[in-house]
Amino acid sequence: MLEKMEILHVEKVIEEFETMTKDAENVQRETLKKILEENGSAEYLQNLGLNGRTDPQSFKACVPVVTHQDLEPYIQRIVDGASSLVLTGKPITTISLSSGTTQGRPKFVPFNDELMETTLQIFRTSYAFRNREFPVTNGKALQFIYSSKQSRTKGGLFAGTATTNVFRNSQFKKAMKVMQSQCCSPDEVIFGPDFRQSLYCHLLCGLIFREEIQLVSSTFAHSIVHAFRTLEQVWEELCFDIREGILTSRITFPSVRSAMAKLLKPNPELADLIHRKISGLSNWYGLIPELFPNVKYIYGIMTGSMEHYLKKLRHYAGDVPLISADYGSSEGWIGANINPNVPTESTTYAVLPNIGYFEFIPLKENVEEQVHDRGDANILSMEPKPVSLTEVKIGEEYEVIVTSFAGLYRYRLGDVVKVMGFHNSTPELKFICRRNLMLTVNIDKNTEKDLQQAVEEAAKLIAEEKQEVIDFSSHVDMWTDPGHYVIFWEISGEVSDEVLKECCNCLDRSFVDAGYVSSRKVNAIGPLELRVLRRGTFQKVLDHYVGLGAAVSQFKTPRCVGPTNYKVLQILCDNVAKTYFSTAF
Repeated sequence: MLEKMEILHVEKVIEEFETMTKDAENVQRETLKKILEENGSAEYLQNLGLNGRTDPQSFKACVPVVTHQDLEPYIQRIVDGASSLVLTGKPITTISLSSGTTQGRPKFVPFNDELMETTLQIFRTSYAFRNREFPVTNGKALQFIYSSKQSRTKGGLFAGTATTNVFRNSQFKKAMKVMQSQCCSPDEVIFGPDFRQSLYCHLLCGLIFREEIQLVSSTFAHSIVHAFRTLEQVWEELCFDIREGILTSRITFPSVRSAMAKLLKPNPELADLIHRKISGLSNWYGLIPELFPNVKYIYGIMTGSMEHYLKKLRHYAGDVPLISADYGSSEGWIGANINPNVPTESTTYAVLPNIGYFEFIPLKENVEEQVHDRGDANILSMEPKPVSLTEVKIGEEYEVIVTSFAGLYRYRLGDVVKVMGFHNSTPELKFICRRNLMLTVNIDKNTEKDLQQAVEEAAKLIAEEKQEVIDFSSHVDMWTDPGHYVIFWEISGEVSDEVLKECCNCLDRSFVDAGYVSSRKVNAIGPLELRVLRRGTFQKVLDHYVGLGAAVSQFKTPRCVGPTNYKVLQILCDNVAKTYFSTAF
C-alpha cells in the first residue's frame, strides 16, 4: 500500500479511526479472534486447552495473566533457535531488546511483521491528527534517532533494540516519506557506530538544511534536550565546519565522513548567520526557532519520566509547540495522541482497538494494602479481575494487560494508566507511572510520579539561584538502620550549602504518602539523603547503557536504582560531590 501512496491521505486515516473507535467492543473481539487464529498452532496456546476457541470468555478462562518472567523460558527457547512454533503461528526471526533502564538489564521480546504494521498504524494515526492542526509541507525533519547494531542470537535470530528494529525495517523510511517527515540526515549517520559522532552530524545536517526543517523530533524528550545541550558545547565547531566545508576530525568513521562530504560545501554566509543567531540569544532561550525558522512543532514522548525535561525543552523551544508522541513499549503499542493541541502534561492516548487485545486490572487502594501485607505471591489472587477495553471507568487507574500479534498473551505491561475520557467508545489514557518502580522502606509507597513531584518542588529553590536539576535518580538504602531514601541530583552549576540543605528538607517533606510521613515521625524511616553528583555523571550512566548495546533513542534515565542494578548504582555513588541529610522531621 505504501509504495503506491506519495502523500498520506490524512482525512481517510481519521475517518477509518473514527469508524473503528465507534465500535471498539466488536473490533476488540475480532482482533482477539484474529490473533488466536493466526497463532493457534503455537505450542504455548496449544497447551492451554483453547481447542480452537477464540471468544474472550474462553480466552480469559484458559489463558493466565503473566509477567515477562513467566514467559522468559519460552522466549529464551526462541532466542536459542527452537524449531517448534513456541509462541506464534509463524517463526519469529527478530528479537527486540528493551532499554534495560527499568530492571538494569534488557529484556528479550519477540518482534515480527505484524508488530511493525501496528507501529506504522500508530504513526499514521497520530500524524493524521497532528497534521490537521500543524500541517507540514514537503520539508525535512531534524530527527535525533540512533540505531544500535543488530546482532545475532545463538539461534541465528536478529536482535536489536525495539527502535533499531523499527528504523532498520524497510517500511519505516517509506512511511516517513509518505508522512513528509524524512530525516535530514543520511542513513550512515542514523546507523553510525558511535552515537556522539552521529549526534554531531545530526546537528550539522540540521543547520545545513535549516530553512527546510519543519519539525524536530526524537523518540524521547531526553534525546532532544541532550542534543541541544551538546549544541551549546560544539556550536562554534559546527560553524567552522560549515564555513570551511570540511568535516571536523572528531568524526572518524569513513562511511559517515563520506556521506557527510556529499552534503558539506563551504558556506561562509550560512556560518556567519548561525554565529549571529546564536550570539544574539539570551541564555539559549528560543534556540530552536532561531536556528530553524520554519519549524512547526517539536515531537517526542514527553510524558511519564520525560516530564522532567519539559522545562528545559520549553526554554529551547520558545513559542514552538511541544507535542508528545504515542504510547507504547518494546512489547508493543497501546494508543495514539489524537489531541496534539493540549499541553504536554495533559496528553492522553486513544487506544487503537485493532492493534492488540487489551485488558485492565483495576487498582484499588484496599487491594494494594492487602497485596502489600500478604506478599507478592498472592498478587494475582488478591487483585480484582481484569476488565475489557470498553468496561474501564473514567477517573479510575488501571494496570495494562496486552495480548499482541507477536506472541504475548495476557501480558502485564507494568504500566499504571488513568482513564481520562473516551473517544467514541475507546478510552483515552493518561500514563501515570511504572507500577514496579516504587520507593519503599516500611509501610511507605512512593511511585516514580511521587518522586518527580518531590524533585520539582525542591528544584524551585535552586531555580531562584538560576540553576537547574539536569537529571535525577533515587535509591533505597537498607544498609542503614533504619533504611532511608537517597536522592541523586546533578545540578547545572554551583549552589550554596545552605540552599542545598533546604532542598534536602524540601524533598523529605514533599513525600506526602501517609505511610512515609508516619514512619519518618517515629524514625521507622531514616532522614532522607540528598547526594549532589559531579557534572557529567548521568552522561556516564548513558554511556554505560550504550556500552551494553542500548540505543540512545530508547534511553530513559533510571529513576529508581535497585540493588540488582549495581553497575549504575556504583557510577552514581562514585561521583558524589556533596551529601546532605534532612532535618525536616
